Amino acid sequence: MKIFRQGAELQKYALECKRSGKQIALVPTMGFLHKGHASLIDIARQRGDEVIVSIFVNPTQFAPNEDLDKYPRDFEGDCKLCEAHGATAVFAPAPEDMYAPDRSIWVDETTLSKVLCGKSRPIHFRGVLTVVSKLFNLAQPDVAVFGKKDAQQAIIIKRMVRDLNFPVEIVLGDLIRDTDNVAMSSRNRYLSEDERRRARSISESVFYAEKELKQRGVDAVGTVIQYAEQHIAEAGGIVDYVEVLDSSDLTEPTAESSGVLFAVAAVFGTTRLIDNCFVDMPGKN
Repeated sequence: MKIFRQGAELQKYALECKRSGKQIALVPTMGFLHKGHASLIDIARQRGDEVIVSIFVNPTQFAPNEDLDKYPRDFEGDCKLCEAHGATAVFAPAPEDMYAPDRSIWVDETTLSKVLCGKSRPIHFRGVLTVVSKLFNLAQPDVAVFGKKDAQQAIIIKRMVRDLNFPVEIVLGDLIRDTDNVAMSSRNRYLSEDERRRARSISESVFYAEKELKQRGVDAVGTVIQYAEQHIAEAGGIVDYVEVLDSSDLTEPTAESSGVLFAVAAVFGTTRLIDNCFVDMPGKN
């Protein structure tokens, strides 16, 4: 498995792979990899001759009050996981290699990024889209694999690919849960044992919402939102949002919506957690 630190080196490698007719699959990550990331690498292995995993804690998607400095890192462990799951290259640049000191160009989105996480993290998706665009240019992927846990991110990246004509197929991997049903996240390590136990109220709310929405469609929206807000609050969580939106464009769902996204963000202790489910509406598929 090759390890690249410089963007120019990765791009040269990727272009050589393309010229030799190889299919490239990219898995963008911020490192501290877990079973959820491993499942994405497994998907990429099925789709590409070359599998590139980027490991980069992207500073431009963190606000000054967020956890950039303490975000967990384990490069040696990450490389072992990548190699065990068939990655052929890891790209782990320094911030100064990814961003010029006088940078003045950004990739922004003006609609889908204004809801859900975008409300409380207004610069987040500008940073995400900018770094993903750069990774697409450097790694030259035919396929890029993202997880459904970051549902809003996945939807926005799909829109970016469509609107900016990137020749990249976006593939989404399922949300992976731990044995206690808490959605896997690098930030879970911040949780105390008690916080972790109480955080199960988030996934319990997701399971309840999925069942109700599958059975009753948009008629269940008010019920599942109320249940989740109350259930998480009773467990000691601070709710950032609980919303049900049309999964195609993140607008308010209607009887004509073919699918919805039930999305939750809540804080336990000092840790902000997100969870979600995509639900096909009854009678629409």
